[in-house]
Amino acid sequence: MAKIVNPGPLELAADEAARLLALATDLVLRHAEEVPDSPVAPVEPYRDDIREWLADYDFRAPRPAEETLPEVMDTLRRWGVHTTHPRYFGLFNPTPTWWGVAGELLAAGVNPQLAAYSHAPAAVEIERHVLRFLAERLGLPSASEASFTVGGAEANLTAVLVALTRRFARFTEYGLAGVPGWPVFYTSAESHLAWLKIAHLTGLGREAVRLVPVDDRHQLDPVRLRELYNKDLAAGRTPFLLIGTAGTTGGGIIDPLPELARLAQEWGLHFHVDAAWAGAVALSDRLRPLLAGVATADSVTVDAHKWLSAPMGAGIFFTRHHGALAETFHVSTTFMPDTEGVADPYTTSVQWSRRFAGLKVFLAMAAVGEAGFAAQVERDVELGELLAHRLAETGWWQINHTPLPVVCVIDPEADETGVEHSRRWHTAVAEHVVRSGQGWIASLDLGGRPALRLCVTSYRTQPHDIDQVVAVLDKARGAVNALFKHQSRS
Repeated sequence: MAKIVNPGPLELAADEAARLLALATDLVLRHAEEVPDSPVAPVEPYRDDIREWLADYDFRAPRPAEETLPEVMDTLRRWGVHTTHPRYFGLFNPTPTWWGVAGELLAAGVNPQLAAYSHAPAAVEIERHVLRFLAERLGLPSASEASFTVGGAEANLTAVLVALTRRFARFTEYGLAGVPGWPVFYTSAESHLAWLKIAHLTGLGREAVRLVPVDDRHQLDPVRLRELYNKDLAAGRTPFLLIGTAGTTGGGIIDPLPELARLAQEWGLHFHVDAAWAGAVALSDRLRPLLAGVATADSVTVDAHKWLSAPMGAGIFFTRHHGALAETFHVSTTFMPDTEGVADPYTTSVQWSRRFAGLKVFLAMAAVGEAGFAAQVERDVELGELLAHRLAETGWWQINHTPLPVVCVIDPEADETGVEHSRRWHTAVAEHVVRSGQGWIASLDLGGRPALRLCVTSYRTQPHDIDQVVAVLDKARGAVNALFKHQSRS
């Protein structure tokens, strides 16, 4: 390596850079080794402590990385929920694969700019290779267009914009001023409510989101959907989009996608499937039938940073309508290089400058293969069945019906005490489990019914972790019962 002459303040010699990256690697490896024996979540007050620690960093003078990196890692370990913990049974936050972690380092070090094809042809082609493979597994046409996004919210925002572009000829140039009536779209009341933020962002307004009631299995109810659709037509509203969810955040519910696809076709609506989590089952021949209907969708969202265990963030948007996607985002400017015959990524996505998000997925796919990912999701489903069985053995009642590894349970006695009391009780149990440091679970309302939610989300989770969290949950139930009895006597 050539000797650096008159280095600037941001330059590091090769040996110094090597020591820096080696230190970071050692810290990450030690964290991964030690986290299973650490509390899943902090058990102490933290805001004032964190700010007190940060007060030492006034940036008036430099501090050596050998001091700063260990302090930062210690702070992250001490004051944060460890989603990489095998007893994290929370939201769809993964333990990232080591291939994904390596991909993040390579992407950051090379730092390709994926706005223009000519700047990073290898990176763009690597991403498109991965996206074509995933589109094929979902059953989408070979000519489908796809792109990596920051996350599912951006992918779903893209779906709304593409649907508006397809439905309203004047929307591209005039926005909502060029749209007749009041545009509305439909999604399950149990869907991810990022749809409300998206409606706000697009100018549709939150009332444009028609939250369709669910049936007794917590699926979007097609009968109620038709009733709402007819009322909207009678009121002069203009439906343009129907959304089916494959794996709701709360209960892991898969909506009746084939029936929704038929209704969307009958009514001339864009049909979008939010498969941010459950889309991963497309890699398993045994589980892929759960996604029946997704192949007929006009667009699909999948998050690789959920069940494909990529580091945050790696959302994906797919659509069969390349023309509508290009019309949605096309822009021409003289300062961007023109790549003849190839669509530049900035012309088919929300983002302009964009990092190489697809590398972490490519490396994991290359290392493990389709069969490896299929085995992982199948194993997680089996662990979910074991979790449901163990909870039932200790008197918990499951209230969600899903083939996916999300288990929502109630205590039958608390459930009979009324919604408000039951909500306080189930919330207290979840908080007791989290404070114990032995597991992380959530409380929620599923269909208006207070419950506890546990989800297998880490590939590091083992059967003994299932047994341990069930035991901790049972202790929490006893402690909360004793607390509530004491409070009732006071």
